[in-house]
Amino acid sequence: MSANPTRPEGGRHHVVVIGSGFGGLFATKDLAKADVDVTLIDRTNHHLFQPLLYQVATGILSSGEIAPSTRQILSGQENVNVVKGEVTDINIEGQTVTASLGDFTRVYEYDSLIVAAGAGQSYFGNDHFAEFAPGMKTIDDALELRARIVGAFERAEICEDPAERERLLTFVVVGAGPTGVELAGQLAEMAHRTLAGEYANFNPSSAKIVLLDGAPQVLPPFGKRLGRNAQRTLEKLGVTVKLNAMVTNVDEGSVTYKSKDGEEHTIESFCKIWSAGVAASPLGKLIAEQAGIEVDRAGRVPVNADLSVGEFKNVFVLGDMMSLNRLPGVAQTAIQGGEYVAEQIAAEAEGRPNTEREDFEYFDKGSMATVSRFSAVVKMGKVEVTGFVGWLLWLAVHLMFLVGFRNRFVSAFSWGINALSRKRWNLATTRQQLHARTALIKLNEEVEELKLDLPIELRDTARFTGKKAEK
Repeated sequence: MSANPTRPEGGRHHVVVIGSGFGGLFATKDLAKADVDVTLIDRTNHHLFQPLLYQVATGILSSGEIAPSTRQILSGQENVNVVKGEVTDINIEGQTVTASLGDFTRVYEYDSLIVAAGAGQSYFGNDHFAEFAPGMKTIDDALELRARIVGAFERAEICEDPAERERLLTFVVVGAGPTGVELAGQLAEMAHRTLAGEYANFNPSSAKIVLLDGAPQVLPPFGKRLGRNAQRTLEKLGVTVKLNAMVTNVDEGSVTYKSKDGEEHTIESFCKIWSAGVAASPLGKLIAEQAGIEVDRAGRVPVNADLSVGEFKNVFVLGDMMSLNRLPGVAQTAIQGGEYVAEQIAAEAEGRPNTEREDFEYFDKGSMATVSRFSAVVKMGKVEVTGFVGWLLWLAVHLMFLVGFRNRFVSAFSWGINALSRKRWNLATTRQQLHARTALIKLNEEVEELKLDLPIELRDTARFTGKKAEK
């Protein structure tokens, strides 16, 4: 355990980057030739291409294609040190960041700080829904959902009660944004195409996929025309779309929602998936409080035109964590923000005053969502594309943003095979994937009861058993 602040030897300008998502990774890579040292801290050991998590959950891609090792990505960059750890404290007055991994804690001094820790799932004050309707923000989430999805079909195979089988084969997706639409479309393809003929005691095409959203249309940011197009495509696939449907409760066996007329409806379902909202990393609130500003309802930090925070010109917040001019929480916002901040830091390390920064300008490259095989919707300014051409554009853009030749090649091959064959080669599930959430909830309850200061990790039982014995 380390209590004294550390920094790289040599005395160069030290940049600490929190988060290895698009914002953090692109900022780090763009600082490769700058006269600075970079420490990149993240709670995981990989860079995650979050928009493709639903393809891991539905067996099209493996996790490795969308989550390459951060160390391997940056292995050729000499001025960066990658640290795996949970950031537990940020002191913007003292210019330090504290990170912990198991029993090990280290404090890092910085000259510039880039905070790009992303966002998690928001349940709008109903966090207990997460146990029954997981979100899809991490690899763990995607693998758990795969286990729940495949597990529902496996249970239906040995179930003899028609009513229970119907519940097992009813999948409810909450949220009709890009993730919800893409996931609902893939669930329908699994039921009607991938799993056709693979079960002896029931027909997988009897599965019901329900997409719920409180908004009056599918894909609200895409506009009415593309929203209607996506909805029609989903309904042709067999998805039931219910709009103006506000979810009021989720429990082990069902989802309850209130329709526009105020009437409540309950859908019996084994597998529920939440994709209805995001909440910025709590590190945002920690920084905002010290800077004397308030976060918005989603926990995002209001930033200046140069993406700095309050009066702290050396603290930058990027991507899903920042609030500026209603910029969308998409990969391009984080990428462009990371590149911009890296440019400012590099110039100022060479002696340029921070008063000479130009404002950050976001270039909107459009939005897209794939609805099913051979069908996607794309919005680029006033240009709107649907169907097969939209799907080709979606493929090209997503291939471009995957990191590494191997991941691009394997993903392109997998998409091509999936387009031609009904089979999927990444449907393996494990008991740990299915039950880990419940086990972690119980473990966290034990940790809180024992008042341990750090989370318990694999084989890290000394503190746990010691505290139990003391008690």
